[in-house]
Parts: sequence; structure tokens; C-alpha cells
Amino acid sequence: DTTLLVNKHYLLDKDYIPDDLVNVSQNYAWGEVGSQKVREVAYNAFLDMWNAANEEGYYLMINSSYRSYEDQEIVYNNYKNSSGERFADSIAARPGSSEHQTGLALDIFSKTNTNKNTFSQTDEAKWLKENAHNFGFILRYPEDKVDITGYSFESWHYRYVGKDIATYIYENDITYEEYYAYFLED
Repeated sequence: DTTLLVNKHYLLDKDYIPDDLVNVSQNYAWGEVGSQKVREVAYNAFLDMWNAANEEGYYLMINSSYRSYEDQEIVYNNYKNSSGERFADSIAARPGSSEHQTGLALDIFSKTNTNKNTFSQTDEAKWLKENAHNFGFILRYPEDKVDITGYSFESWHYRYVGKDIATYIYENDITYEEYYAYFLED
């Protein structure tokens, strides 16, 4: 289900693994062959978005995609061990609460800039912010919505939710948490 909400309050089971993961071509992602995976529907949408961006002179690259529960445990524990639990909770999802485990979340950068501190000022980041919804993606952790999402601003973290939902979120300047509460939660 592409409308699945995963955050600090809605967790995935340790054994949750999407059954339609596909390998991302190394033309569009960093890492070893087969190391980047994403759900097929999100990958096809990303390819459409990549082509549109490329036509305008932007070369987008996936830096991170699907992560298993165990992979996320490593990421979280590295932040926790180096900078403490409070910092880790502001910058990384705990295992089971990462959207990357859904196979629908992508960390997208440009081919020339993978710096989390400066990516938001790039033309590629601006293009993504203005166009991603046309392909079904939302900027998941906006700068002015930290109090709602519970996560620091991440100009590179995009989540596939489908074109209709993404467009509504974009046009109404709301978060996925707000959309979920208004329209999906029963």
C-alpha cells in the first residue's frame, strides 16, 4: 500500500519487507550493483521524474532507498553512539519507524552535490521541491513542519504517495501526517 504511514508513532514490524522491490540501475544510484532497491511503482515514478529533470539539465541520483529493519538499526545506533539519543531521534528514525523500510522513500541528491548541509540551496533541490509532486513524490520533512513530522528538515528525503495525494499535499502545504489524519485514518 503506497499510503502506508510510517513515523515515530506508526511502526513497521521487524519482519516487514515489501514483496515488489526492484534493483535501481547504477545510472541513477550510488552503491554496489543491487545495493539500492525500491518498490517498483516508486521506481517507475522516479524514472519519469529523472527524465523530466534531465531534460532541464539536472542529473538526480539516489543516495539511499530501501533499508531493512536491521539496516535502520545500524544507522540509528551509529548516530546514538556518536552523538546521543536525543540527537539520534531528531535526525534518524528508530528501527521500525523508518520510511525507507517501506521501499517508498528515496534520499535524492544531484550528481554533483551529496552534501546534506548545502543540498537545499542547489538548483536540483529547488527543482525537486517544485516538481516532485507531479510524479507522486512529496518532500517528507519540510523545514517549516518539524513540529508536525518530528524530524529535522531533510531537503533530500522524498516519499512516493501517488500523484493525487502528492499534488494535494503540495497545493495545500501540509505534511503527510496531516493528510493521513484528515483523509486516511479511521
